[in-house]
Amino acid sequence: MPPAEAILSLGSNQGDRLAWLQQAARELFALPQTRGVALSPVYDTDPVGVPDAFASLPYLNCIVLLETGLTPLDLAAAAHAIESRLGRVRTPGAAGLPRTLDIDLIACGDQRLETPGLTLPHPRAHARRFVLQPLADLRPALRLPGQAQTVTELLRALPATPAVRRLPDVAWPP
Repeated sequence: MPPAEAILSLGSNQGDRLAWLQQAARELFALPQTRGVALSPVYDTDPVGVPDAFASLPYLNCIVLLETGLTPLDLAAAAHAIESRLGRVRTPGAAGLPRTLDIDLIACGDQRLETPGLTLPHPRAHARRFVLQPLADLRPALRLPGQAQTVTELLRALPATPAVRRLPDVAWPP
């Protein structure tokens, strides 16, 4: 399988949010058959789809671009292993609960995949400002698989809320 550009969305709303993102980026860049391509600016974002009790816990979000020879399923498994090492606990019914780290595989080249554990492209990425804004910083003219509009066009069509706020430049790890 030839290398593909993988788009991953990273988020954290628990503990030292920036440190979790930085460590996850380091580990993603170090995966076998993988080369780090780019890291987006970091955004402070209003939570989406969380229980009311956690609506006051904002996320930090960013996008990581990788060139990888890993299959999407292997890359997703590696991302889940990184989440676990960095304190993420996956339990049934825990959707929307605070987490140290959330890594979502948004797209892997133009591949389409539908399995119980992974759908590519990510089925809600095109409607999420916290994914599109940092992705637009890196690939504004990109069309996600199955989308007629570019990332920038999709972003313009979204409502202003939930809001995303770019943080001052962050020192990313190599």
